Amino acid sequence: MGIDPYVPWGTCSGKSGDGPLNGVRVAVKDVVDVAGVATGAGHPRWLETHEIPGEDAAVVARLRAAGAVPTGKTHCDELAYSLGGTNQHYGVVENPIAPGHVCGGSSSGSAAAVAGGSAELGLGTDTAGSIRVPASYTGIYGYRPTHERVSRAGIVPLAPSFDVPGLFARDLGLLARAAAVLLDGGGGTGEPTRAQVPADLWGELSPRVGAALAPAIARLGLPVHRTPLGHEVTDAFTVVQAAEAWASHGEWIARERPEFGPGVAARFRRAESLTGEEVTLARKSVAEAADRIRVLLDGGGVLVLPSAPGAAPALDRPADPARRLATVRLTCLAALSGTPALSVPVGLLDGRPLGLTLMTARGHDETLLDLAARM
Repeated sequence: MGIDPYVPWGTCSGKSGDGPLNGVRVAVKDVVDVAGVATGAGHPRWLETHEIPGEDAAVVARLRAAGAVPTGKTHCDELAYSLGGTNQHYGVVENPIAPGHVCGGSSSGSAAAVAGGSAELGLGTDTAGSIRVPASYTGIYGYRPTHERVSRAGIVPLAPSFDVPGLFARDLGLLARAAAVLLDGGGGTGEPTRAQVPADLWGELSPRVGAALAPAIARLGLPVHRTPLGHEVTDAFTVVQAAEAWASHGEWIARERPEFGPGVAARFRRAESLTGEEVTLARKSVAEAADRIRVLLDGGGVLVLPSAPGAAPALDRPADPARRLATVRLTCLAALSGTPALSVPVGLLDGRPLGLTLMTARGHDETLLDLAARM
C-alpha cells in the first residue's frame, strides 16, 4: 500500500506575492529548501544532521513572488539517487493514476501530488530522469530546463554537472507560465525543423511501447529522421554521476554511516571505489556524446525519445537493475548535454500512462514548450 505523497514534517507556510501564479498550489520535493521547514533529502539521518533552512531555495522564492503557494514537502528517494520511486525508510508513494503501481523517482511525491490533484504544480529535481520518469508513469507533464537557466541555490546536490530543478503540471499552459517565472535569460529562438528519432534507441524497446507512442510522433508534424545516436554513453554517464555524488556526499556518509536501501547503497559503494582514471575517461566519453547530441539538435532538430522504457512497474515488483539501465540510457542524454526536455503524456499501455520526451537545443526551452502546445 502506498503512502501519502507529503512528508509529515513538511507543512509549508509564509507569504506569497501576487502574479501570474496567484493561488497556485506547489508541492515541493524534499531536497528543495523551504524557509522554516526541515529538508530531509529522503533520509532520516540527513533530517537529523542538518539545520532547518532559514530561507527559501531560489526556485521557491521565485514561485512565491509570482503568487504560488507552497503546500508541503514531498517524499523522494534517498538523496535523490534512484529512479525507482521507493524509499527504504519511508515507504513507497502509490501512483494515483495507476493504483498498485509506483510513481517512479526520485521526485515521486511531487508527481503524485500533482497527478492526484492536491497541487497544481510540483517542484522536483532531475539528474538522470527524476522528473521525466515520474511524469511518464503518472500521466502528467514533466519539464527539465536547460542546465544553468534555473538556479540550483538552496537545493541538496547529487551530481551538479547534471542536476537541475524542474516542474510537474497537469496543464501545459500553467507549466509554461511557471517555467517563464523560473527561467533566467539566454533563451534561444527558432522553429523546429525535424524530429530526430534515433533508430538504435527505439529499436531496443518493446514494439508495443513504440506502437503506443507512434501517433504522438506523427502529431508533431515534422519530418522524421531516424539517424542512430551511434554512441553508447550510459556506463560513462553513471560513472561521472557517481563520482559527483560521492564528491557531494562522501564526507557525510563516511562520518554518519547512514543506512541505505540496496540499490542506493550499491551505487554509493561503487562511487567510493572509482579511480581518477575511470572518471577522466568517462568524462571524455560524456563530452563526446554531448557534442553528438548538439549536432542532432542544431538547426531546429527535436530529439524524440520514450520518457521511460515502459509503463509504471507494480508496487510489489522487485527492483530491476536491467530496467534502471534501460531507463538511464534514455534519460541521460538531456542531462549530459544540458538540453531542455519535456515529458508529454501521450498514450497508454495496459491502461497505464506513457510519456514521450522532446528535447530541443540548449537554451530553446520556449521553443520546446510551444512545440508541445502545438501537439
